[in-house]
Amino acid sequence: MLRKLIVPLLLSCSALLAVDSSAPRSEYRLLSTSKTSTMEKEMNEAASAGFLFSSVMGGETAFGGKETVVVMGKVDGNPAGPAKYRLLAASKTSTLEKELNEAGRDGYSYRGVTVFESAFGGREVAVILERQANDSHPWAYRVLATNRTSTMEKELKQAGAESFRLHGMCVGKTAFGGNEVISILSKADQGSGSK
Repeated sequence: MLRKLIVPLLLSCSALLAVDSSAPRSEYRLLSTSKTSTMEKEMNEAASAGFLFSSVMGGETAFGGKETVVVMGKVDGNPAGPAKYRLLAASKTSTLEKELNEAGRDGYSYRGVTVFESAFGGREVAVILERQANDSHPWAYRVLATNRTSTMEKELKQAGAESFRLHGMCVGKTAFGGNEVISILSKADQGSGSK
């Protein structure tokens, strides 16, 4: 009787192990800091080890205080090409848009947005950009910021008519506008030509 129970159980366990061992494994690195320059450096170090950006979150962690947390990941069997990252942070939307367009001309594309709060009380909108080594296609960016949703809708419609695509939104405290809804948009930059 016991043998009749054990044999099917062993066969079931071996079948489960065979399924698990054939599935690709994912590996992750969690990066957290209150300094934008440190985050960019750590992201590029992870990228040199084959990791790519997965997700970002800004806020207050249980032990670290006000930090930005980034998750980088890689999957076995899918080697990532070498990537480079830029983290742009600004409290003025005009400054952010200017810096985004400079990076866009160098082929950096949008990956994520959050609000970066430094340990000293500064609040900035932070955008993560990625550039693959084999892709230097230029991008044009637009940053929209308003504290009225009706105004945001009007500006999004206008940007969409100009072929801009919405990538991310957040609520940020800008230098002049206070708490505003901020939208990050981009489109292929036909005017710059290929690098």
